[in-house]
Amino acid sequence: MTKRQNKRLLWQLPILMFLIAGTVIFVHQKHAAPYQHNSGFIFGTVYNVTYQSDQDLNSEIVKELNKVDQSLSPFNSSSIISHINRNENVKLNNMFTDVFTLAEKISKETDGTFDITVAPLVNEWGFGFKKGVEPNKHVIDSLKDLVGYEKVRLSDGKIIKKDNRMMLDCSAIAKGYGSDVVARYLLSKGITNFMVEIGGEIVTKGLNDKNQSWKIGVTKPADDPLNTSQELQSILQVTDIAMATSGNYRNFYYKGGKKYAHTIDPKTGYPVQHNILSSTVLARDCATADAYATSFMVLGLDKAKMILEKHPELMAYFIYSDERGHYQVWFSPSMKDKIEQ
Repeated sequence: MTKRQNKRLLWQLPILMFLIAGTVIFVHQKHAAPYQHNSGFIFGTVYNVTYQSDQDLNSEIVKELNKVDQSLSPFNSSSIISHINRNENVKLNNMFTDVFTLAEKISKETDGTFDITVAPLVNEWGFGFKKGVEPNKHVIDSLKDLVGYEKVRLSDGKIIKKDNRMMLDCSAIAKGYGSDVVARYLLSKGITNFMVEIGGEIVTKGLNDKNQSWKIGVTKPADDPLNTSQELQSILQVTDIAMATSGNYRNFYYKGGKKYAHTIDPKTGYPVQHNILSSTVLARDCATADAYATSFMVLGLDKAKMILEKHPELMAYFIYSDERGHYQVWFSPSMKDKIEQ
């Protein structure tokens, strides 16, 4: 081969490589799996799952969700938690013990503002799985004796209560855990692009069908118990992370001219009156994000910031009301690049 031919070959190589790369990309796109979209009803709310796969896995997803329901739903009379609340012998499974252990850990880290034993108070105020009426101070004080995460423990595969009248309610962590369970199932099937959402509690992985990060709206607070207002405060661009939101602006009722929020402070026994209207938390798993989002609603803005300083692995986006009643926003500095401008 002459020197001139060598020179011509070297000049042609980049073009050849470009054509080969383009062909590979074209073939990959041609054979890329489509995105599936499944939705349904679970845990008293709606689930939506979007994932890239050649198969529709909704029936398997429902099976996974039903396992969580059978473990943690107080609305399911045959669930493990319902048996525990009735003081009946029941064999605990891994799902229940995982959630109980995580709840206990977060209760300790938040000084009891997250507490799955708050059920008697929640029910008495009319937000739980039993209908209640507005309680008086005497009733509240007596029920507080039945509340406290340190009064219940897991020992030798059983739940031991200090008082048999105590009840457990995992509603502030179960939806997030359910999203984690579905996410783990999808990963076990080799699926790496998905978004799982159960009642606003979300797990994201990889990219959406536009080959972009997943976009999730944070709704602007409004006195809107029927969820008719969907005006967004911000849009977050996220991937490979879980996200949960807690807010009192849609979960409340009016009685006697008073507005009662659904988040109960386990320490006082009364609905919270803090300035945070919406608490969105990003974490490695959705159960953790779910629990902290609820806890921050109880703690209020200043104390929530103190918790976040101790836990740099968490990120939060708060919508709160200032002294003049105007909406304001605070978010973790590490979230800045996730907020769509």
